[in-house]
Amino acid sequence: MSRRKPLAHDVHILLLALLAGLPGTLTALVLLWGGDASAKVCWTLTVLVLGVYLGAVFTLSERVTRPLQTVANLLAALREGDYSVRGRGARGGDPLGEVYLETNALAETLREQRLGAMEADVLLTQVMQEIDVAVLTFDAEGTLKLVNRAGERLLGLPRARLMNQKAEGLGLAELLEGPVPRRLTRTFAVEGGPYELRRGTFRQGGLPHQLVVLADLRLALREEEREAWRRMVRVLSHEINNSLAPIHSISDSLKDALVQVPRPADWEEDARMGLGIIARRSEALGRFMSAYARLARLPPPKLSSMEVDPWVRRVAALETRLPVEVRPGPTIAVSADGDQLEQLLINLVRNAVDAARERQGKVWVSWTAPSADAVEVWVEDEGPGLADTANLFVPFFTTKPEGSGIGLALSRQIAEAHGGSLRLENRTEGPGCRARLRLPLNAARR
Repeated sequence: MSRRKPLAHDVHILLLALLAGLPGTLTALVLLWGGDASAKVCWTLTVLVLGVYLGAVFTLSERVTRPLQTVANLLAALREGDYSVRGRGARGGDPLGEVYLETNALAETLREQRLGAMEADVLLTQVMQEIDVAVLTFDAEGTLKLVNRAGERLLGLPRARLMNQKAEGLGLAELLEGPVPRRLTRTFAVEGGPYELRRGTFRQGGLPHQLVVLADLRLALREEEREAWRRMVRVLSHEINNSLAPIHSISDSLKDALVQVPRPADWEEDARMGLGIIARRSEALGRFMSAYARLARLPPPKLSSMEVDPWVRRVAALETRLPVEVRPGPTIAVSADGDQLEQLLINLVRNAVDAARERQGKVWVSWTAPSADAVEVWVEDEGPGLADTANLFVPFFTTKPEGSGIGLALSRQIAEAHGGSLRLENRTEGPGCRARLRLPLNAARR
């Protein structure tokens, strides 16, 4: 049995209006034809009553359905993206006027949002085209869907020949696989590299896409290399000149004393003192160059399992100038080069003791596991704290009269070679400094 098609809303309104006025109309006609009026008058009044009745019915139906049709047209225009249409008669205090008022407000909001989205899209497109980084997007099947100008230059093809091509056909399949971020050393259509590969996912049209970014590291690496050379030359020039200047001056003085006739009575004493100064400055210059070579020739770490507790206690026991308190932490093993980490911790403890002795403070070492994949070792002191944090890890920078300026730089280099980090900061609980060594936790906790 088929279901009957429901009546339209306007037909419902029309029928309700007809039913609402039908009793009164029928009553009027019965009274009219039951009276003593002539037939001509009855027919005239009947036509008039029926006309008024039907006119009122259709007017009421129109007044109810027309606003609904207007709102439907407004919503249809909004759905089609035409946000310029507005409903007339929008005003507060009137139910229908408030409907128009809210519809117009919705149209204005959508217009502003579309305008903002268009401006943002234009800005994003312009930025992507202007940045000197290759940006490519691929769909789930590995088809290239977007490429900027830097990507065109990198691949050596115009966009028209690149779009909708498979990654395999373009030789870019490796960009969609493997870990990220990572460094690529392969060659493309232009000379460059190495490249840093980054990849992310996003959805467009409800479908997954991959965003691939390739940054040429060559210029950045060359600038860092030039800056490193400039810093090295400044440091070497400073230290070498500090030694050569007094050597040159004393050598000239001794040469002048030897050619004098007769020689000064105390020339032998002056010669011994001058040669002693020359020897000390030569030894200092030799120590400096040895320290520099040591920093430059740090070998890769030879990893093996190492318990944190014995390592910390062993280093703390080596310091005899001041007791170093060991505050036990969790039982943890790390995969590291024991010799290098021991040298690192010796440098940190030695610096802490040097600082604590100035104020007769204490030094302590502790460790913790802030996450499941890392361990932090702390060396804290009650010294004067850090006055200059900008140059802490600059090689050969030191505030100690007898310091070499190599300890912290070497320590950080060891930490980073193990995939960790080293940070120095002033303590917030009181005076002094805290050295925080963070290492990856590769071995399992017991």
